Amino acid sequence: MMDRYSIWQIIGIYVAMAAFLIFLLLPFFEMFMASLRPLEHLFRSPYQFWSDDFSFKAYQDMWNTVPLLGRYIFNSIFISTAVTLITLIFVIPASYAYARLDFPFKNISLSIFLGVNMFTGAVLLIPLYRVMATMGILNTYWAMIVPGVAFLIPTGIWLLRSYLEKIPVELEEAAFMDGASRIYTLRRVVLPLALPGLLVVSIAVFIGAYAQQFLFAITFNQTREYQPLPAGLFEFIGYQSVTWNEMMAAALTGVLPVMIIFLFLQKYLVAGLTAGAVKE
Repeated sequence: MMDRYSIWQIIGIYVAMAAFLIFLLLPFFEMFMASLRPLEHLFRSPYQFWSDDFSFKAYQDMWNTVPLLGRYIFNSIFISTAVTLITLIFVIPASYAYARLDFPFKNISLSIFLGVNMFTGAVLLIPLYRVMATMGILNTYWAMIVPGVAFLIPTGIWLLRSYLEKIPVELEEAAFMDGASRIYTLRRVVLPLALPGLLVVSIAVFIGAYAQQFLFAITFNQTREYQPLPAGLFEFIGYQSVTWNEMMAAALTGVLPVMIIFLFLQKYLVAGLTAGAVKE
């Protein structure tokens, strides 16, 4: 494939890729460097990129500064996992229905689902708060799981529906001729073939749930034991000072599980995103 390009075009492609990666990874690198610096050296003027007193002390002190930090990290992973599993329970049958069945207002309802994604959680905080209060789930895990599921179901439906449409319908028709029900066909024929697409949806929903936690947590949850990491990071902010190096260390530690999951599943994610992209 690269033989189609001249040497200067290849160099340009790699330069563009390097610039994009630098732009993408530079904030994380700066967070890591800030976590290694002593607090009094973070705001030196002029700015010093390198320091002779780098250490991992902040990664030790952050557990003492915020004793519930481990609980906050667990809560973030637990809430994101719960949102992902519950969302898939609703997304799988809904996506299959939109991909295979014809029913009234199909396209209209699908457009409404897409329209839901245009609204941010901040727009609906007040009505959502009243709903959470009526349901009696404020200050619980459910106060963050329920709105997370509601906002991410449309994304899951759109992603999985497009993947299911690429699965040959003839496979299902053969199962129907053998006497299989639609539910049995979905479970034993369609879902095994849709595993790459399910993985893409799961990762997208998990990351989306992880990113939405701060807004829902500070609005619907005032109990420290149920707070996720984004809200828990506020405890590094004191009355007179902010322990920025420890906050950066805690933020990187909290992001690490998501990065590890992504690194292990990236080849399956790429396979799911590109499956069906080329017709044979």
